[in-house]
Amino acid sequence: MRPIAPIGDTGGFMLAFLRVRPAVVMVVGAVAFVCAQSSHQEPAVPPVAAPRAEVLHYHVEWRLIHAGNAKLSWSPSPAGHGAGWEATLLLQSVGLVSRLYKVDNRYTVALDGQLCARSSLMHAQEGGRRRETTVTYDRERGKASYLELDLVRDRIAGSREIDIPACVHDVIGGLYRLRGMPTELGKSLELPISDGKKSVQARIEAQQQEKVKTRAGSFQTVRYEAFLFNDVLYRRKGRMFVWLTDDERRLPVQVRIRLPFYIGTVTLELEKMERS
Repeated sequence: MRPIAPIGDTGGFMLAFLRVRPAVVMVVGAVAFVCAQSSHQEPAVPPVAAPRAEVLHYHVEWRLIHAGNAKLSWSPSPAGHGAGWEATLLLQSVGLVSRLYKVDNRYTVALDGQLCARSSLMHAQEGGRRRETTVTYDRERGKASYLELDLVRDRIAGSREIDIPACVHDVIGGLYRLRGMPTELGKSLELPISDGKKSVQARIEAQQQEKVKTRAGSFQTVRYEAFLFNDVLYRRKGRMFVWLTDDERRLPVQVRIRLPFYIGTVTLELEKMERS
């Protein structure tokens, strides 16, 4: 039997997004752009329009089974941490997938008022692995410092320092930036994204309007493709899609990461939302 790839590794996304890592996804990119008037145009940084606080709940599907649940929380930065935002993504496997390969991940990112990343922290339990990963983004030095600890073996699993632009974003910050930007169909946008190990100029393309039905209801949406895989930000081959509602809310109602056939497709589908 072929081993199952860690769900957390695919959605880096949400996590990839959302980890959609964000991956995906989680789903799922980090964004510093305005709507480009032509493909690959350098954008100016616009004011950020973000909801004050909300919690989005997602149903995670893999190979047509309920593989897990994701919860994305968004709120202003805690008092004493400066103006900005804080987002937390919880990703947990359930049922059969949890019995085969348990995933229990918590990712938190601190962002400034323009959604530029300040720092992130990932607590990951994936099978027998337990890791803690911190990334610090130093705008003044133009550096990102990455440190990954193996909590089982009590050792450093990886560390590095990379160059970053003055304002760089993680996947979740990018998702919220994209929500505040009207986008013309057929146009592609370049944006700076970093996960602490690599910093890239990635492309997001507004592809077409689609009607999407989720457990939260039916929505008219715009489908975007974020080009983060295939050795852009992530080495793995794959494609990542995000569906935002085609209204003033621009809710991320669905994130899908298509990976090679031996892994399959991971879909995060909006189940319910809470706003304050």
